[in-house]
Amino acid sequence: MEQETFKKLLNTNLLPLAFVGDSVHTLFVREYVLSTPNRKIENYHTVASMHCKASSQAKALEYITPLLTEEESEIVRRGRNAKPKHHAKNAERGQYSHATAFEVLIGWLHLSNQKERLNEILALSIKAIENKGN
Repeated sequence: MEQETFKKLLNTNLLPLAFVGDSVHTLFVREYVLSTPNRKIENYHTVASMHCKASSQAKALEYITPLLTEEESEIVRRGRNAKPKHHAKNAERGQYSHATAFEVLIGWLHLSNQKERLNEILALSIKAIENKGN
């Protein structure tokens, strides 16, 4: 993404970052699920869905929040305050707000080309769900 376009996006609605972040997160989770041994093919979707639902993304955000930089925390705050026109049917409004903030952070890291930090945050999100944050 062009730097100028990216800066304009940061100064307006952050929901497009959530759109990208959702895709990046889903792809990361699917690659993770495929890399884990001893999974039956019919369980791939179930396991991936467990990570990608709003309540899990909210839990992942809670887990990583203490580890965020000041700039990342600001992106999350702004993402949490974004007002999507809908919310997940299986999540409370607060969970959906936090899930959106998580997706905004992932989209921002991806589009700002912070690949190492992105992979670190995504790996922590897996840990938060797989190990229940322990």
